[in-house]
Amino acid sequence: MDSNSLCSLSHTTPTDHDVLHTDEHMESIPPKSVPEAFPSIFRKELCYIPPTIQMGEIVVRPSMKIVENGSKRWNMTAFGYFLGRKPYFHHLEAFAKKNWKSLIRVTATVNGFFFFQFTMMAAMEEVIESGPWLFQGQPIVHQRWEPGMSLRKQKHTQIPVWIRLKHLPMEYWTTEGLSVVASGVGKPLYSDAVTKQCSRLDYARVCVMLDYHST
Repeated sequence: MDSNSLCSLSHTTPTDHDVLHTDEHMESIPPKSVPEAFPSIFRKELCYIPPTIQMGEIVVRPSMKIVENGSKRWNMTAFGYFLGRKPYFHHLEAFAKKNWKSLIRVTATVNGFFFFQFTMMAAMEEVIESGPWLFQGQPIVHQRWEPGMSLRKQKHTQIPVWIRLKHLPMEYWTTEGLSVVASGVGKPLYSDAVTKQCSRLDYARVCVMLDYHST
């Protein structure tokens, strides 16, 4: 092998200038704590609240003040779920924002619950009272959110559904007349405001209870 192709390594003894001297009297710098080392992660938005110990187990119980403050965000929120197939979120969001006044936000959970946040209490109550709503042929069961509500779907054997009674004779536009005709479809519950006022005579809109069998 050619000697010119070899790399020679030489071991040299460091001089006084190469050695790092430390002063034994120099104050040592302590390492940074985890929050100080990662300031972007630990922004100190939260605080530690010691839990209580009961029967050897850790118990966390937020105060009533915490519950009241946390409930303010959801005060004008309706939530619900579909009895049938869960629709595509963006399709439902577009439908709700188009048809429901003062709706500002729609959110959903992985288990099929939908939350509708409003800016006006009256508008939210109108949506709930005008239900049940159908979207793509699927009924949604919804109600006003309240603190402590559990997000669990109930088993339904009957569901309320809005029906239209067309070509109804004028003399049937009474509580008794509508009840007789609607009973041919299901159990009558109530009619909408326009039907009660007889201000739209093309059809009567009545809510009836129907048997429901999930598939």
